[in-house]
Amino acid sequence: MTATLRPYLNAVKATLQAALCLENFSSQVVERHNKPEVEVRSSKELLLQPVVISRNDREKVLIEGSINSVRVSIAVKQADEIEKILCHKFMRFMMMRAENFFILRRKPVEGYDISFLITNFHTEQMYKHKLVDFVIHFMEEIDKEISEMKLSVNARARIVAEEFLKNRSEVREGEKLRREQVGPEAGRSGSSEVRRDGLQGVFRRAVDVHILKQEHGIVRCCWGK
Repeated sequence: MTATLRPYLNAVKATLQAALCLENFSSQVVERHNKPEVEVRSSKELLLQPVVISRNDREKVLIEGSINSVRVSIAVKQADEIEKILCHKFMRFMMMRAENFFILRRKPVEGYDISFLITNFHTEQMYKHKLVDFVIHFMEEIDKEISEMKLSVNARARIVAEEFLKNRSEVREGEKLRREQVGPEAGRSGSSEVRRDGLQGVFRRAVDVHILKQEHGIVRCCWGK
C-alpha cells in the first residue's frame, strides 16, 4: 500500500465501520415486507446523510447508510481510454456473477463503476470486520489488476504488430525476388497472388498469437463473458 493510498483507505474503513451498525427493520409502508431502505427510499427518516470520500477527481467512494442497509459505490481510477475499456469489461465480468459475491450489485450507482449492498442479514450471517476488510482489499487490488491487464494487452498488441510488420517485409522481399527471377512482366502478374498469400500468413500468425495469449488468465478474465 502506497503512502498516499493509506489515508484514503483508512478514511473509507473508519466510515464503513461506523455505517455498518444495522438492525432488522420492517417496511413502514408495506406490511410484512423487509426491504433495504437505502434502495427503496420510502421513509426519509430512516436514511443517513450520504458520505463521499474522494482521493482525486477520478477516485472516490460514496457510502449511503440507512437503518438496515449500506450501499458502497466505488469510482476506479481510469487514466486513459485503455483503462476505461479494461475497467468496464472487468466490472461487467464481476457483476454478471454477482450472486457469487453476495454483496455485489448487478448495476452500479450512476457515476460510479461498481456498487456493494450490505444489509442487516449479511452482518448477521458474516463478520462485520470481514465485510469491511473485503471492500478495502478490493479497493487495494483493483488498481493493480487493471495495471496488469493493461501491460498484458500492450505486450499482446506489440507482438501482433511485430508479426504483422515482419510478414509485410517478407512479402515485399518475396515480390522483389520473384521479379528478379522471372522478369518484370511475370512479377507484376504474380504480385497479387504473393500479396494474398502473405496477408493470409499474417492473419494466421495473428490468430496463433491470440490463441497462445488466451492461456493467460488475466486476459481471459478481462475479455471473456
